[in-house]
Amino acid sequence: MLANGSPVSSDTVEEFRAELERILSAQSGEHNVEPATPEESEIRAGAGGCRNKRATALEVPYQPTIRDLPSGERPRERLREHGPRYLNNAELVAILLRSGIAGENAINVATRILTQFEGLGGLARAGYGELFGQRGLSHAKTCEILAALELGRRIASLAPEERAQITCPQDAGNLLSAEMSILPQEHLVVLLLNTRNQVVGKRQIYIGTVNSSAVRPAEVLRPAIRENAPSIIVVHNHPSGDPTPSAEDVSVTRDLINAGKLLDIELLDHLVIGQGGRFVSLKERGLGFDQP
Repeated sequence: MLANGSPVSSDTVEEFRAELERILSAQSGEHNVEPATPEESEIRAGAGGCRNKRATALEVPYQPTIRDLPSGERPRERLREHGPRYLNNAELVAILLRSGIAGENAINVATRILTQFEGLGGLARAGYGELFGQRGLSHAKTCEILAALELGRRIASLAPEERAQITCPQDAGNLLSAEMSILPQEHLVVLLLNTRNQVVGKRQIYIGTVNSSAVRPAEVLRPAIRENAPSIIVVHNHPSGDPTPSAEDVSVTRDLINAGKLLDIELLDHLVIGQGGRFVSLKERGLGFDQP
């Protein structure tokens, strides 16, 4: 720039350039923005990262696998060191599952399934279709669970030979409570005994309401006649879980005692099975057995 024909000094040019930059900066509003501190830069960078990785923030939190657990908390190691009695139901089912799924280890899957079916009793009542529909249960795992539950039922009903002799109501309760406590309907079963009170057979007679109008003594005693069994024990369950005998249970007991006397077949006891290992012996309580 020239003033009166004289050259402009370098200092004037620099001042003009600085003034121009200030004006342009003011027009853009940048002169009001203070430089970001290192901390603010990290926060802004983090916020941008969250926006770019929103899907990652919504993923299921990491769950440790069984291998990640300390050795003293792994189900198989605990079973080996302490025995199966020291494992809870979820840990036992987890051993059957062997592995979990994405986001859930085997123990978490087992816990979810037990919760879904309201405990081990509900799981034992479930069929293939109900189990196979659960997340984390493949065809193979479903079959393994059902097979294990069935083996447990068979072991409970087919006790070792030394326990097959009935010497008290507890023996009969031990024999059938595990199997009958989970049944959704009333079942009436007859245990056939020999002269040494050893169980020689088990026959299911009724499924449905067990009362004096529905139960025919002839049907209950027929297996004993066929097997030439001198005595029997009658067992039925209450699906409600409460083993308290009803008036109908007492009436059925009296009818069976009277019919048995005519056929020389003794009714040793009548048990009512509830849930949680509970049962009631009508003979112990003198219900129906109070006749001369």
